[in-house]
Amino acid sequence: MRPEIRELSAKYLNDTKEFLKDIIAIKSLSGQEKDVVHRIREEMEKVGFDEVRIDGFGNVLGRIGSGPRVIAMDAHVDVVDVGDPDLWKTPPFSPVEKDGIIYGRGASDQKGGMAGMVYAGKIIKELGLDAGFTIWIVGSVQEEDCDGLCWQYIIREKVLDPAPEVVVLTEPTNLNLYRGHRGRMEIEVETHGMSCHASDPTRGHNAVTDMAPIVLDIHTLDEHLEPTEFLGKGTVAVTSFRSVSPSLCAVPDKAVIHLDRRLTEGEDEEVAVGQIRRLESVQKVGADIRVLTYEEPTWTGLVYPTKKFYPTWTTPEDHPAVKAGVMAGELALGERPVVDKWVFSTNGVATAGMFGIPTIGFGPGNEVHAHSPMDQIPVWHLERAVAFYAAFPEAYAKVTAGSTPAKLR
Repeated sequence: MRPEIRELSAKYLNDTKEFLKDIIAIKSLSGQEKDVVHRIREEMEKVGFDEVRIDGFGNVLGRIGSGPRVIAMDAHVDVVDVGDPDLWKTPPFSPVEKDGIIYGRGASDQKGGMAGMVYAGKIIKELGLDAGFTIWIVGSVQEEDCDGLCWQYIIREKVLDPAPEVVVLTEPTNLNLYRGHRGRMEIEVETHGMSCHASDPTRGHNAVTDMAPIVLDIHTLDEHLEPTEFLGKGTVAVTSFRSVSPSLCAVPDKAVIHLDRRLTEGEDEEVAVGQIRRLESVQKVGADIRVLTYEEPTWTGLVYPTKKFYPTWTTPEDHPAVKAGVMAGELALGERPVVDKWVFSTNGVATAGMFGIPTIGFGPGNEVHAHSPMDQIPVWHLERAVAFYAAFPEAYAKVTAGSTPAKLR
């Protein structure tokens, strides 16, 4: 592995930091990423990418090299909103660097990964590390609203053709190497009643009363879900409860709960919906169950509907992608990275979960700071991440020498 990679990641650290601060300062909620996408395009062109384009979904894609084998690296560039501004010690969209840490919304999740990839691309090009590969650096959009939808578009619409044989996600991993995470679903359960004046509830049928035992049964179901060795336990949680009635002086005729269902290995849509459907409380009142659909427009105005079922995925620890990640991590960190998994969900639900593309993750920042008012990234993480992304193509070439992309799936 090239020792110059570490030297150049240190040399370009200040440029990487300043670019990161620029994109943190651009508020880019899901569906509002236009300005940050164009700023990223500008930086890719500035550092010498071979091609930069924006697809119909609104993703920005930068290419280095033109070899027959395709590697993609991805960072989503949308962020969640601020929440209560009084909880922030620094302005969320005016990045602050203090004591070796950069603070601001999106610093960890995941504009740090985006900045790191762009300057890794500069190093790859300078050192000729793209030999035999086409490397795409992707700034994807709308992930916070609908993880993986951006990559459904990229693969199904053949934005990248051929599709990548491996994908590196740059979500925060605390500089560990991640190879999977639980899937997830969004489910609604609905009960129906008959409204009447609340002065005499016996004249009607209260949909909320029917829903109450369902909520308790779902809590019990969560407690009894079985863990698996690597990903651990699936979960199901009631995250919203709403009702409909003619007025606050009337018995509700409809009640709806929203479920966040996390799926471990061996669990899928059929398993998760079946568990809810078989609950005695659900059957007793004939409650309706539905998996929700996402159909919000991107910043380009495109609507690309998808069911809110995001599959579980893992990449085997002995897979060449993981082995190459370990090798690149050793160069970047000076020691073997910890191989683990995310707690939250990523675009891997599409790349690996839907399309079977071997996927790994390595990112600066710690996921515990994602979506929090302490959103932050250590500067030294940024330098190590640049080195990892620059080193990965050469490492992957070494561990896959003599193999064809089809055999690596």
